[in-house]
Formats: sequence, structure tokens, C-alpha cells
Amino acid sequence: MRDQFKFADRLDVADKTVLLRIDVNVPIVNGLVSNDTRIRHVMPEVRALLDNGAKVVILTHFGRPQGQIVPSLSVRPVAKAISKIIDQPVPVESDVIGKGGRAAVDALRPGDILLMENLRFYKGEEKNDPEFARSLAALGDLYVGDAFSCAHRAHASVDALPRMMPSAVGRSFVAELEALQAALSQPIRPLGVVVGGAKVSSKLALLENLVTKVDKLVLGGGMANTFLLAQGKPIGASLAEPDMIQTAQRILKVAELNDCKILLPKDVVVAVEFKSDATHRIVKIDDVTDFEMILDAGPEAVIDAGSFLENCATIVWNGPMGAFEMPPFDAATNALAKIVAAKTQNNGVMSIAGGGDTMAALANAGVSDQFSYVSTAGGAFLEWLEGKRLPGVEALRKG
Repeated sequence: MRDQFKFADRLDVADKTVLLRIDVNVPIVNGLVSNDTRIRHVMPEVRALLDNGAKVVILTHFGRPQGQIVPSLSVRPVAKAISKIIDQPVPVESDVIGKGGRAAVDALRPGDILLMENLRFYKGEEKNDPEFARSLAALGDLYVGDAFSCAHRAHASVDALPRMMPSAVGRSFVAELEALQAALSQPIRPLGVVVGGAKVSSKLALLENLVTKVDKLVLGGGMANTFLLAQGKPIGASLAEPDMIQTAQRILKVAELNDCKILLPKDVVVAVEFKSDATHRIVKIDDVTDFEMILDAGPEAVIDAGSFLENCATIVWNGPMGAFEMPPFDAATNALAKIVAAKTQNNGVMSIAGGGDTMAALANAGVSDQFSYVSTAGGAFLEWLEGKRLPGVEALRKG
């Protein structure tokens, strides 16, 4: 992989204006960043560029303003958070491609940093408009892409811009690529994957790709219900997609043909209401009544999953095993996450997690720092696992 990209840490950036594309689409509460994980994730690249004498111009987006100026989606709270972390002023420039932007960039000295206002305030960003990209390119000498979480978006600052000027990949981008390559492109086998979440339809491409590449697949969450239904199991009033039964049966058949073993829960936690204080019980899958909803995998299912993954050298995790956001229906997710974390810490298993609610689920289980790698990329992580080529990755490959 390393021969396919130029790396920012090998470039001479002294006195150069570096356009650094990062993803700081973080939660804001009362005008303040409430979770700065994504910001801290890219700060090593920011610090390295500043320490090496670069003039850093940060390019990013925030929310979905649809090409309109929306004050509530300004990046100013992000500037305050970055400033606090790096302990230096981080001014924000609103006139990104106008005279104001040009003047702000010209005023930078080596070691200075400037945050451009939300690029999605401009229609050209999401349209991947080459004219908009050229206007951005005129502001800098080099481009560094460190926003892997945006790599699935064919947007101007992600796709068109790096093709127009000398470009390189940043530290967090490299870490994501190496983790994903270890996960699926060149894994140490046996390779096991845990996939949860609500719907088969939202992860159809993912499942179709995985069953042709992995050795073992654990299914949980609402999507497991559809597969159980496809096997003729009773699921009561549980979330499921009856119109996806034939698709589930086809995936099971393809898995069998490719020697991919699939594990579904044998016992489940059910309730007649979806609320935290609902009366619930643990039952065998065949004993779910018509009025009950499956809200989590059962303790036997967790033990089975741990044994099923026992000899795996690589484990990829995407999605929760149940309604983890509402205790006590987080038990299976928490327990299996701790099993995988223990395999990582004690047995040297390579564990990679990411996509959707995965970060929140692992944080809830208290094991985020015990996996080999936890990706901050949502859609990009999923699309990579689906086998898709990502525009933001292709744009940064050496020509």
C-alpha cells in the first residue's frame, strides 16, 4: 500500500501553504463541541505540519446546509475546540474563495493556522465542481488529505481538488487504510466478522461482499431477525423485513457455497414493549410468542459467538447485537465486545471496528481502547467493506 501514496510526513512543508482536508463533523451542544474525538484524531497531523513550519489552511464541512449559509452550521465552535487543543489562535475565514480568503492566506506566517468556513456553504462543494476546486487550489501549494471518513464522497475538496495539485495523505488517513487493508484486503486468517444493525436492506451490499471473503460471520440486531424469519423461526412482533426474506436466503446460500459459516442467535431477550423498564425475558428462539419483540441476543448466543470466533486471527466488528442504546438490551453487545477486546489484549487478535453505531456501542461497553483499531469513519468504512472504490482514496493515489 505504501508505494501507492505520497505521505505528508515525508514532504518538505517549510514555508509552504498546506490545504489540509479533515473531517470535524462533530456534535455541537449550546454552541460548544460536546465530543471532540474526531478533532483529536487528526490533531497529530495538524501539529506535525505546524511544527515543520507549514502555513496550515484547514478545509472541512459541517452538517448539510445544502449550499446555503446557515449560521448554526458554522465551523466557529470547531475553531475554538482546535485552539484549545493546540494552544494557539485558530481564526475562521468566511470568504473562502473570495478576496477575504486570499488576504487571510497571504497573511499567514510559518506555524500559523487558518480554518476556512464550512465548505458546504458553497454549492460547488457537494457538486464536485471543478471551478470551485480550482478556486481552492489557488490558495495553497500542497494538499494533504486526512479525512478518510469523507473518502466515499465525490465532493470538490475530497475528489477534484487533490487531483489538481501536489497531494499527500495524512497520518489518520494512513492509519485507516492500513487497518482496513488488514481487515479485509490482506487479513490474517481465519477472518471473523460481527455485523449488527437494524436492517438487511441497509447492509445488503456489505453482506453480499462479506460472505464471499470471510470465514465466519456473526449476525445480530434487527437484521438477524430477517435471517431467522428466512429460516422459518418465529420472531413475533420483532423488527424485520419480510420483503427481504428471499434475499436473506440467497445470502445464506452464497455463504454456504463460499464456505463462510454464519451464526445466528439461539436464544434472545424479548419484551412486549420497547422501553427500558419493560418486563423482559430470555427465551429460546423457537419460543418467541406472537406479541413479543426480540430486543437483544441472549446469554447463550453470546457464549456461542465467543466460541465461534475462538480461533479467528482477525475480527471485524460493525453494528450492535441489540438495542444497545436502551439498557438492559445492551447486554449482548457489551458482553461480546468484551470478549473480542479480551482476545485482542490476551491473544494478539487483530480487531477492527467501525461504521454506524459501532463507536457508540463499544464506548458504551467500555472497550474502545482495547480494540486494535476503531475507525471514526462511518459511511467510508462501510463502503470499503462493501468492496467499493472510494473517490477520496483514488484521488490521492499516485498517478
